Amino acid sequence: MILMDYKKIVTFSFDDGVTQDIRFIEILNKYGLKCTFNLNSELFGKDGELTVLGQTVKHNKVNKNDVKSIYSTHEVAAHTLTHPFLPQLTANDIIYQVETDRLNLSDIVGYEVVGMAYPGGGENSNDFVANVIKASTGIKYARTIRNTLDFKGYENIYLFNPTLSLTKDTDKITNVTEAFFNDDSDAVKLLYIWGHSYEFDAENRWELLEDFCRNISGKDNVLYCTNKEAFEYLGII
Repeated sequence: MILMDYKKIVTFSFDDGVTQDIRFIEILNKYGLKCTFNLNSELFGKDGELTVLGQTVKHNKVNKNDVKSIYSTHEVAAHTLTHPFLPQLTANDIIYQVETDRLNLSDIVGYEVVGMAYPGGGENSNDFVANVIKASTGIKYARTIRNTLDFKGYENIYLFNPTLSLTKDTDKITNVTEAFFNDDSDAVKLLYIWGHSYEFDAENRWELLEDFCRNISGKDNVLYCTNKEAFEYLGII
């Protein structure tokens, strides 16, 4: 139970369930930060590669048997079974991809999974998809990849817009975080950071991540929590 009256909330949301999450979690735990990890339950153990900033990085999925231990101090959420582009699917296929993933993950981690992040790049979500998920699955919130660079993107909790990506908004990180911590208004503010941990392998961005985590951690009257905890505190789920 959260007893303090917080005016600022910090939460992370990272996708795909790749092995780099292990290193990422070590850094988060070091600075007392919390993240929600969005996983594809039919892709566990799959190996692959991606190109990031012109560099080839590993995109190896964690093994199913390791999920519960790897993410034990954070939140697990859905990311669909196989990472399809949902706006191109029928309602029944959307329900199958989302709800089956949610149920699979709930069985693995031992608690009810209620969140998700939309898979795929670009306009990976729309009103139709969001309404299907709201009406026909157990999902209570769903995150887009439309960065707002502000702290109030939760008007529609099924099309929730994050604040920024550490790897896509590197030139904006300082200004956005300074604005967040310097804002002394009475409104509750949510700094929501999303991304993929494999992106930190490109140009060795792990130093950028650690510097960011160090700089935002340990602040008075800031709630550092998972996505679910943030939305519960805000009273919107």
